[in-house]
Amino acid sequence: MKSKSRLWRRLIAMAIGTLILATFGTTFTIAQDTTEAEAVVEEESAAAVEEMVVEADPVAALQVAVDSTFVFFAAALVFFMQAGFAFLEAGMIRKTGVVNSMMENFMDAAFGGIAFFIVGFGLAFGTDNGSGLFGTTNFFLSEALSFVDGAPVYGGDGISIFILFFFQFAFAATAGTIATGAMAERTNFIGKIIYSFFIAAFSYPIVIHWIWGGGWLAQQGFLDFAGSTAVHLCGAMLALGGAVVLGPRKGRVWGNPPKPQNVAYATLGAMILWLGWYGFNPGSALTMGDNAFVGLVAVNTTMAACVGAFVAVLFVYFRSGKWELPAALNGCLAGLVGITAGCAFVAPWASMVIGGISGILVILSNDLFEKIKIDDPAGAFAVHGTCGIFGTLAIGILGQPELGANGLLFGGGVAQLMTQLVGVVAVVVWMGVTSFVLFFILKSIGVLRISDHGEEMGIDTHEHGIGAYPDMGVPSIAPAGD
Repeated sequence: MKSKSRLWRRLIAMAIGTLILATFGTTFTIAQDTTEAEAVVEEESAAAVEEMVVEADPVAALQVAVDSTFVFFAAALVFFMQAGFAFLEAGMIRKTGVVNSMMENFMDAAFGGIAFFIVGFGLAFGTDNGSGLFGTTNFFLSEALSFVDGAPVYGGDGISIFILFFFQFAFAATAGTIATGAMAERTNFIGKIIYSFFIAAFSYPIVIHWIWGGGWLAQQGFLDFAGSTAVHLCGAMLALGGAVVLGPRKGRVWGNPPKPQNVAYATLGAMILWLGWYGFNPGSALTMGDNAFVGLVAVNTTMAACVGAFVAVLFVYFRSGKWELPAALNGCLAGLVGITAGCAFVAPWASMVIGGISGILVILSNDLFEKIKIDDPAGAFAVHGTCGIFGTLAIGILGQPELGANGLLFGGGVAQLMTQLVGVVAVVVWMGVTSFVLFFILKSIGVLRISDHGEEMGIDTHEHGIGAYPDMGVPSIAPAGD
C-alpha cells in the first residue's frame, strides 16, 4: 500500500512540475512577443508624435492648453457654488434643518454627477436624432475615450470632452440644488435622492440640448449665454413644483415668516456664490482667445450683482426703515441670475439696469409667494425663477446688435423678444409639467414628505440623527418669527 501511495505522490509531483514548466515557458514566450510588439508600437508612436510636432501649429496648441486650463478653473468655481448654496440655505432656514440642508446640497453633487454621467450628458450634448429634442449618443461618455494599438485616443478636437463634462456636470449640480432651498425642513431624503437623479438625468439635460446642444430653440435663435433659463429657471420650476406639492412647513404663520437662523452663514454662502458666478458666466465663453470679450462678461456680471444688492436694500429700507442684510444678499443673487443670460449680449450700463430691476423683482416675488401661501424658505423661485425669466427676456429689449442680439431698444424690433418669450414658455411648461408629475408620484407613494412626528422632532434629528448645534441640545420648532 505504501509503495502505491508513493507512486501516486511521485506522479502528482511530476504533473505539477510539468505544469509549472509549461506555464513559465508560455509566460516567457508571451512576454517576449509582448515586448517585441510594444517596441514596435513605441517606435510607431514616437514617429507619429514627431510628425505631429512638426506639423502642429505651436500657437494653436498653446491656445488649446490655455482654454482648457481656463475652462477647468471655471468648472471648479462653479462646483464650489455647491458650498455657497449650502451655507446660504442653512443660514436662511431654522436651526432644526441645517444638517439636512447641508446633506442635501452635498449629495446633490453626488447624485447629480452619477445621473449626468450615465444619461444626462448624452441627452444634452449627444448627436441629435434630427428632432432637435435630445441627443442620442455619448451615454457613459462612451465616445470620449477609445484605444487603438494599446494607446488612448481621446474624442474630439480642442478642449477635451472630459473637461467639458466636468464643466457641464457642475452646472447640472447647480440646477438640482436650487430646489433644496424651496423644499427645506420637510422633504423625505428618499424623495430627495429620486428628484436629484431625475433632474440631472432627464428633465434638465433635455432643456440643455434645446438651448446649448443645437436643439430646436438654438435653431430658432434663442439666446441664453450662461443659463438664466437653461439652469436657473429649470431649477426654479423644480423648486416651485416641490414647494407646492409638499405644502408649507408645520406651524407656518403667513405674513410672519420665520427669521433666518444664522445670517453669517447666509452671507458667507452669498459671497461664495458671487465668486462662483465668475466661473458660471465668463467660463461659458470656453476660451480666453478674446480676453476683452471675457472681460465684458465679467464686468457685466459684477455690475448687475452690485446694483441688484444696492437697489434691493434701498427698496426694503423705504418700506421698513431698516437696512436688511437678507435683502442685500437676495438682491445680489437676483442681479447675478438676471444677467446670466445676457452677460455677453449687453453693454455694462444695461447690465446695471437688469441688476437693479432684478433686485426689486426678487422682493416683490417673495411678497407674492407669502400672499398666495407658497412656503419657499430660501426664496428659491423669487431669485432663480422670476429673475431668470426677466433676464432672458431682457436680451430681446437691451441686447446690442453688435454683440449678437437684436434688442428692441436698438431697432431690432420684437423678433428677438418673441424668440426669448417662446424659449421661456417652453422651459416653464416642460419643467413645470415634468416636475409636478414627479412630485405627485412621490407624494402618492409616501416618500416626498417626512411625517408630522418627524417635523415636530426636527428633520435633522429625524432623518440624520444629529443636529447642527448638539451642545445646545435639540432645538424645538420655534413659533414663526422667533
